[in-house]
Amino acid sequence: MSQKLKNKVTVITGGSSGIGLSTAKLFATHGAKVAITGRDKVNLDKAVREIGSGAIGVSGDVSTIADLDQLFQSVKEKFGKIDILVANAAVYVLGQLTDFTEEMFDKVSDINFKGTFFTVQRALPWLNDGASIILISSTVNEKGLPNHAAYSATKAAVRSLARSFSAELLDRKIRVNTLTPGPVDTPIFDSIATSKEEARLISEKMGNFTPVKRIGKPEELASAALYLASDDSAFMIGAELLLDGGIRSL
Repeated sequence: MSQKLKNKVTVITGGSSGIGLSTAKLFATHGAKVAITGRDKVNLDKAVREIGSGAIGVSGDVSTIADLDQLFQSVKEKFGKIDILVANAAVYVLGQLTDFTEEMFDKVSDINFKGTFFTVQRALPWLNDGASIILISSTVNEKGLPNHAAYSATKAAVRSLARSFSAELLDRKIRVNTLTPGPVDTPIFDSIATSKEEARLISEKMGNFTPVKRIGKPEELASAALYLASDDSAFMIGAELLLDGGIRSL
């Protein structure tokens, strides 16, 4: 296998499961030095073992600035400056407008929007010129769906950040792009379900909602992230790579 990311230092937030973990595994096989972060130490340690290749895990919450500073300091001490940053950490909080609480709003906003913004900001001193930054959004960033108002707004904000960040970082030749998935087979369904069976039914319903009649695989999103991280996408900046099973287009 060609190693498209040989010796590239990579940081992936929310890297202990789902898209983040699949991306970390794939990047490691392409020669990257990988650091992941997550809030659950047990899951984080398990993920590091799965990634192998000398990967490290740093516990922390992206909505907490001190945790982000500790993350990047730890990566600098272990690997040096950063070549690839994947801002993937997110939560999926749904609810009717009439019932949505301030606590629910703060949680989804603090992690998805604030967390993404400050992940990039706090990484800047440690990023090499010419680095690639990948922000993970969602196809609902351009759709109006019941119960999704706050979540969709945060993902639309993430898409907007890729444009603004790109404009600000042009002089450093740092590329910022958005990877935008539709429904993907990750533990996110468990977070909104009361049982494994309910999570399975939600997943099945979302798959039927897509024109291709299935949900995506984390590995498919990881392959797209590899494209954005590597020199293959050198002419792509401030853009969006959409993998949503045709939801937005058909």
